[in-house]
Amino acid sequence: MTAYVIGQITVKDPDKWAEYRSRVPETLEPWGAELVLRGTRAKVLSGQHPHTDTVVIRFPDPETVDKWHNSAAYQDLVPLRAEAADVDLISYESES
Repeated sequence: MTAYVIGQITVKDPDKWAEYRSRVPETLEPWGAELVLRGTRAKVLSGQHPHTDTVVIRFPDPETVDKWHNSAAYQDLVPLRAEAADVDLISYESES
């Protein structure tokens, strides 16, 4: 079963955010993950959505999401992420 991580992001420090973004792909590679989307909000069509940016990452399976998220390589970036942006990360399972 494929898994996705969706990040909802509000950037606080653009320079630190750029550094974080540049370093994340190297943490994904060992896990066979693929960055599917990095985007900025065009408009909210319905409801409320406070974040301005979104990221979608595809993983081979849910277990790999946990391994990536808990990996030393990614955890080393978490303090930088916290300084750079407010980020909500959610994982989803999908049959496709």
